[in-house]
Amino acid sequence: MPIETAVPTLPSATNRWLKGTNRLRYGGDYNPEQWPRETWLEDVALMQQAGINLVSVGIFSWALLEPREGEYDFGLLDDIIGLLHEAGIDVDLATPTAAPPAWFWKKYPDSRPVTRDGITLGNGSRGLVSPSSPDYRRAAAAITEQLARRYANHPALVLWHVHNEYGAPISDSYDDHSVAAFRVWLRKRYGTLEVLNELWGTTFWGQVYGEWDEIDAPRQSASVSNQAQRLDFHRFTSDALLECYIGERDVIRRFTPDIPVTTNFMATNCLSADYWRWSREVDIVSNDHYLVAERADNHVLLAMDADLTRSLAGGAPWILMEHSTGAVNWQPRNIAKRAGELARNSLSHLARGADGILFFQFRASRFGVEKFHSAMLPHAGAETRLWREVLALGQTLGALEPVRTSRVRARVALLWDTESFWAQDLEWRPSVELGHRERVEAFYTALWDRNVTVDFAHPTADLGSYDLVIAPSLYLVGPTASANLTAYVRAGGHLVVSYFSGIVDDNDTVYLGAAPGALREVLGLCIPEFLPLHENETVTLSDSRTGTLWADDIAVSTAEVLARYLDGPAKGGPAITRNAFGAGSAWYISTRLTGADLDSLMLDVLDTAGVDAAPGIDGVERVTRSNDTGDFLFLINHTDADRPCPAVGTELLTDAVVTGTVLVPAGLTRVVHHSR
Repeated sequence: MPIETAVPTLPSATNRWLKGTNRLRYGGDYNPEQWPRETWLEDVALMQQAGINLVSVGIFSWALLEPREGEYDFGLLDDIIGLLHEAGIDVDLATPTAAPPAWFWKKYPDSRPVTRDGITLGNGSRGLVSPSSPDYRRAAAAITEQLARRYANHPALVLWHVHNEYGAPISDSYDDHSVAAFRVWLRKRYGTLEVLNELWGTTFWGQVYGEWDEIDAPRQSASVSNQAQRLDFHRFTSDALLECYIGERDVIRRFTPDIPVTTNFMATNCLSADYWRWSREVDIVSNDHYLVAERADNHVLLAMDADLTRSLAGGAPWILMEHSTGAVNWQPRNIAKRAGELARNSLSHLARGADGILFFQFRASRFGVEKFHSAMLPHAGAETRLWREVLALGQTLGALEPVRTSRVRARVALLWDTESFWAQDLEWRPSVELGHRERVEAFYTALWDRNVTVDFAHPTADLGSYDLVIAPSLYLVGPTASANLTAYVRAGGHLVVSYFSGIVDDNDTVYLGAAPGALREVLGLCIPEFLPLHENETVTLSDSRTGTLWADDIAVSTAEVLARYLDGPAKGGPAITRNAFGAGSAWYISTRLTGADLDSLMLDVLDTAGVDAAPGIDGVERVTRSNDTGDFLFLINHTDADRPCPAVGTELLTDAVVTGTVLVPAGLTRVVHHSR
């Protein structure tokens, strides 16, 4: 009796947006508590100069707003919100619950989080608390209610910002409150211990439970812990964090039902939360994104993150709540952004559906652990390249106002399932190189290089609008997802599946029979044995491609063999297959292909699916947003050389008429509007 975690289809695009200006939103975090009031006056004037129209305040202000439990002081917040409003700048007001004050930790020490290996963490940081602590939830609701009461009718308020980056820097806690809440969660999920024991496979290693209070959180143990229990604890943790958000959100809605509420996601960079679940609980999806500075392809990863965020929003406009103007402070080497990179990064998010571009933070801090993190206004002040680029971006966003509310439309979807990633990335898989992320990046990059815009989708979602669906890394496939993918192909869709997919059900239990149990029928094959490769071992395919990391012993039933292994442990056996199934087709790629080998195969797949994939222009990102009046083509040049690009229409930043080609200067962006 499998227990499935249903993920409902995302709601249709919300009509809730920020009241006030019709301009694209531009701004960032502001932390006035770090500065004297005369600095506030200077900063507000600089914000006006830059064209800033949205500022987030109060994110880490709990200790000042409630200096002692039940005693409130809103003088600072009243003053800064008033100054912003007088300047025509709207407010994104945060609940400060990511940073409980010192009195809270002193009075409620059992709210401290406990790591998996039993270490109780101290305060002095941010974002760390047991999400299951009743004292934390009560205190968070109390300060949230005070804020909602006080500012419900303030004309500057256009958005609520609950907490900050749930799950960062930690998510799961092994404290007593969490253990007790986990048991309650399990009883709701399984009903009886008999069902739990069956689906957790507790007869293995003698782990059978006779009473609910015998179940602990999956702490660090002598060997590998029960992996179904580990997977459920991930699910529980995401749900516990979500309950904290919903608790604060519902308090807010009692006072301001007309003001949208959000919390900032970290789409591809935080696996603490299942954002498909979270996205239907926020009024507007917002996201934080920071480049991996030392990776040369970080602009591609930025695009991937933006595409996932747009997908979580169901295609509706979303807000980039945080990114950096320059270097961050927490990577091994905090590389500064090159001239023009600030604008390119911002406009890539805009091109992929963001109608709000915000930074962390407005003025750089002089103290604290983020004092070397870049800001809109750096330590050196307004006579700097960064500030000039901030001013220029404000002007650019003003010129791009017609883009607002237009949508990005994709014909290709990549499957993204956080629960599958949780399960796949646990210990004792057939190879240590089977982490989910590498294949997702590889397939996304192959599509980015050919200017194929993609959505991300959950495997149980309605996939009917896509010509091609790709499962780069889908280890866990429950019965509902299996039926959904099978029906998609039968109805005429085209599916690409990479290795080690469809192996287990929702409880991390291997399907009966040969792999890939959940996808055997649609792929037209079975895999009696996995054949992982040695480190640095390669295999040669009959189509001249080269694979690494993985191979399968494949027995085809109805699938056509497109390439075979010429050497390696699967020598002579199928390596790449395609199965005609119903009105569609399903491809299986049983080894790791990279670079030109993956690109050429994807070109064949795209052609079969009828998706245009003309060669991209080296280093130029090409994305289109559309509305009823026409298309907005973004051409973002990530190279150091000018690039001529095909386009027709009016170039929005220069008002130049483009009749066939537009020259995109090195490091710059051009946006061409083509009217229908």
